[in-house]
Amino acid sequence: MNKCLWASVLLLFFQVSSVRAAAEIVTTVTLANGDTVRYVLTSVGSAPHYAVILMPGGRGELPIHQPDGVLTTKLTANFLIRSRQLFADPQFVAASTAATSTPTHILAIKQDLERRFGPLSVYVVGTSRSTEATQALAAPLDGQVAGFVHTSSMTGISGLDPRKLRSRHLLVAHKLDACRVTRPAGAIASHNSYGTDLILVDGGKSVGDDCGPWAYHGYNGVEKETIDKIKAWILAGK
Repeated sequence: MNKCLWASVLLLFFQVSSVRAAAEIVTTVTLANGDTVRYVLTSVGSAPHYAVILMPGGRGELPIHQPDGVLTTKLTANFLIRSRQLFADPQFVAASTAATSTPTHILAIKQDLERRFGPLSVYVVGTSRSTEATQALAAPLDGQVAGFVHTSSMTGISGLDPRKLRSRHLLVAHKLDACRVTRPAGAIASHNSYGTDLILVDGGKSVGDDCGPWAYHGYNGVEKETIDKIKAWILAGK
C-alpha cells in the first residue's frame, strides 16, 4: 500500500473512531427550590432526536466523586450505567443519574437536555429496584415524557396497567433471571393482563449473586443485544 493510500485509510479510521467515541461530562442542574440533580451526559452527535434517562438499581446511587466537567472515572457494574455508551449514537443521547421518584428531578434533566440539543423524545429507564421509581413516576410524568422502560422489574410491575396512560411503556426481562424479587413472571403477567410491550432476553452468562449486576439479572454478556432491542422499540414509536 503506498503512503498516500495508507494515510487516507488512517484518516478514515480516526474519523470513524471519533464519531463512535462518546463524549461524557458530569453536570449539575439546580431546581427552583434549590435542589440539585447531577447526571452524566453521554453523547455522540450534536442533533439527537431521543434521550434516555438511566437510573441504576440497588441503592440507586451514582458514584460520581468529581466536580462538573469531563468524566475521568469509569462507572461499571450496574447494567444500565455500564451500558450507557451503547445507548449513545447520533440519534440517542444518554443521561445517567441516581434513582429518583421525584418528578421535578426528571423534568430538570429533560429541560437541560433540551436546552443543549433542542426538542427530544425522552424515555425514563430503570432496572431492578429503580423500577419502583419508574412505576412511581408513571402517573405524575404521564404525557410529559415519551415513555418508560422497566428492565428486570420488581414483582410489583405485574399490577402496572398502562392502558390509560399516554406515555409508552416497555417491560424487559431475562428469561433466566433468578433474583427472587425480579423474576420474569411479573413482567409476563403485566404483558398478559394489560398488553404491555415485552422483550424477553435469553443468553449471556450468570456470575455471582442472582440479584447482582453480573448475573442474568444484569444481562451479562447480552448487553448490546438488549440495548439494541430497547432502542428499536423506542424508534418504532414514531
